[in-house]
Amino acid sequence: MCVTAVESRPAGVVGTSQSPSHRPFGARVKAFVALTKPRIIELLLITTVPVMFLAEQGVPDLGLVLITCFAGYLSAGGANALNMYIDRDIDALMDRTSQRPLVTGMVSPRECLAFGITLGVVSTLLFGLAVNWLSAWLSLGALLFYVVVYTMILKRRTSQNIVWGGIAGCMPVLIGWSAVTNSVSYAPLILFLVIFFWTPPHYWPLSMKVKDDYARVGVPMLPVIASNKVVARQIVLYSWVMVGASLLLTPLGYTGWFYTLVALAAGGWWLWEAHALQNRAKAEVTGAKLKEMRLFHWSITYVSLLFVAVAVDPFLR
Repeated sequence: MCVTAVESRPAGVVGTSQSPSHRPFGARVKAFVALTKPRIIELLLITTVPVMFLAEQGVPDLGLVLITCFAGYLSAGGANALNMYIDRDIDALMDRTSQRPLVTGMVSPRECLAFGITLGVVSTLLFGLAVNWLSAWLSLGALLFYVVVYTMILKRRTSQNIVWGGIAGCMPVLIGWSAVTNSVSYAPLILFLVIFFWTPPHYWPLSMKVKDDYARVGVPMLPVIASNKVVARQIVLYSWVMVGASLLLTPLGYTGWFYTLVALAAGGWWLWEAHALQNRAKAEVTGAKLKEMRLFHWSITYVSLLFVAVAVDPFLR
């Protein structure tokens, strides 16, 4: 990841130099799309759709899948836009967020706030009227948890921010299951735990890479306040629990041999990478040689493989 220097600004001041006449329509559209953080939402959809296949034990209604994905995108996009509205002061001071739409002035804070609220309202109504109200309340709960509990309360106060704040990112598995069954069962709760324990060791390696950014704005991500050794040890602990949770589906009868094989292989490789990172941290390796981003990138591959296995497994039983 490249880190570039940006103009220093006082906290709370975002780019406002662009008047409406100097903000082209196409660029404005791209800016509003950027507010939704599409790359993050891709991961949320990866965990939503396969659970719908598992709940159906086959191919779910494709119209329902499309509506669930669209409503889920709007909900998560609204949460992300509101997150940017709240964090616009620190985003202006961090290298990795220096080109976000509120910082550059392509979108005004008022526009961002209205956009985020609108997406949240529309997504909740769409879930309730076109899917079911259980999915609607779960989606709204995820949005409020991310915006209020994580962004407003936890993020700037505790190093456990990403641990508990990650609950919002676990909700799509419950939403995918409830969209099909209008209920919640042990299977989505197990996958909820998998994502819960996946989130910290997924995000902490990235935080290790950009900890100077977080330190500059006073956000106490674990790598900011703890040594690489401590962070790596926590990553290993969460990784073992995550892999253990992923193997609970089969003995409870929800999955078969294919999912188990993928969970064991992908989980085994994850643990190898996590322990390798811990060994480098123990040896006090720093800089590029720490290779913390290896685990970050693998974590995305891991969750993709695991949930593809969730979707494929019903057809092989």
